Amino acid sequence: MIISRKIQIRLNVFFITAIILLITILSMYELGYMDELLNILAKDNYIFYWMLLVGVFAEIVAGSMGMGYGVICTTTLLFLNIPPHIVSASIHSAESFTTAAGSLSHIKLKNVSKTLVKKLAVPAVIGAIIGAVSLTYLGEYYSKITKTLIAFYTLYLGIQILSNAFKDKQNKALKKKTNLTRLGVIGGFIDAFAGGGWGPLVTGTLIKNAFTPRFAVGSSTVAKFILTITAAITFFLTLGIQHWNIILGLLIGGIITAPFSAMLTAKLPVKKMFLVIGILVIVMSSITIYKSVFK
Repeated sequence: MIISRKIQIRLNVFFITAIILLITILSMYELGYMDELLNILAKDNYIFYWMLLVGVFAEIVAGSMGMGYGVICTTTLLFLNIPPHIVSASIHSAESFTTAAGSLSHIKLKNVSKTLVKKLAVPAVIGAIIGAVSLTYLGEYYSKITKTLIAFYTLYLGIQILSNAFKDKQNKALKKKTNLTRLGVIGGFIDAFAGGGWGPLVTGTLIKNAFTPRFAVGSSTVAKFILTITAAITFFLTLGIQHWNIILGLLIGGIITAPFSAMLTAKLPVKKMFLVIGILVIVMSSITIYKSVFK
């Protein structure tokens, strides 16, 4: 019942978005702008289409595992030699829309604890602003060092994702020991600075520390939406809009896939996906580190 309602909510978002896109495309065709649009989308070695594929893949993973969207996008963009500050700014701009859809779903399904959201979101906003401003400066002027540091972090996240396939049973004593303020600040900072990581760090910690999984995922998703909007606005004020073709590709890819990710959740072998995604992130991060250090 819950899964079917979740699918219905996401399908509604999908159909509304599809209608808007269709009207836009038909309008551009009627006005004679289609050839110009296709030429623009072909810029930067067709990166729009590559980002479209990445957005689809990342949303499938995020929909089935409850985490991984930012990690996969960041790892891929760094692998393609996109500057770190552009990476995070692009991802958070696109995620503003995808996390909004996910948050709406969880709110309507009553998977959200207002208290938990408040305890996570307020410090996360502070962390996100500090992280975005720090990355704007470091990413622009110390791109190679920043890229290497973020690649090491995504390597760590890859190992964490991989370890989820073999994780032990929850220890309920850890729930009382969880410092939500510190978790929110660190999670917000890392997510904005590294382009992702909120899911594996915050959602993963909550579930590991015996918070009810449905409230952990739902509340964490809403808090993530709030910090994503904050990070996107901060990047907009400090950098403006750059590489919109990356943003558009990630956004459309995520929107296309989001309505069906709930259906995939029940069918995909999650533990095997942890293994595959963990190994993929580790390999790509390792290559990025090698290229940053030795080339």
